[in-house]
Amino acid sequence: MTAPVHHITHPLIQHKLTLMRQKDRSTNSFRRLLNEISMLMAYEVTRDMPTQLIEIETPLEKMQAPVIEGRKTVFVSIMRAGAGFLDGMLNVVPGARIGHIGLYRDPKTLVAVEYYFKMPADMHERDAIVLDPMLATGNSAVAAVDRLKETKPKSIRFVCLLAAPEGLKNFTEAHPDVPVYTAAIDRELNEHGYIVPGLGDAGDRLFGTK
Repeated sequence: MTAPVHHITHPLIQHKLTLMRQKDRSTNSFRRLLNEISMLMAYEVTRDMPTQLIEIETPLEKMQAPVIEGRKTVFVSIMRAGAGFLDGMLNVVPGARIGHIGLYRDPKTLVAVEYYFKMPADMHERDAIVLDPMLATGNSAVAAVDRLKETKPKSIRFVCLLAAPEGLKNFTEAHPDVPVYTAAIDRELNEHGYIVPGLGDAGDRLFGTK
């Protein structure tokens, strides 16, 4: 059984995504919009996060009230574009730990090549949320989750801004146990492996590089 693909269609997210897609959007504006969208998506991704009751004291009395175990959550950023997603997510869950997976896509083969991997300790006690704005071919996402599974986290979710049907198929076949959260499922990949209509190269637009 394949884990669900959650298509997040909230009007605020869709509005901001439309602004991000525009080719004349400045680097500063693109970065700010991605930060805002990631905060909004965090609400959906964390909707069923487990809570525990702690005792607090209101101005009137003591009570048992729910809190999330933020320290048990790990945001795993696929470098480099995943960094743009990270800040917004941390605004919502500031106690989360952070892991990094460095991957680049070989321009000829489109295969993901790893160059960096660093996770918090005791991953078997933690829920991992993998962040990468683009799920294009899916090769980088598959490789990242392959590597992450070696640390045996309690659970894994994958969050992206845009997905192509080809990438979704590749990822869900490789990792049928990992749910995907995305703001848009675009038409297809072009001959260079870019999502179309898409928004271009998220890393270049985020960091102002070419």
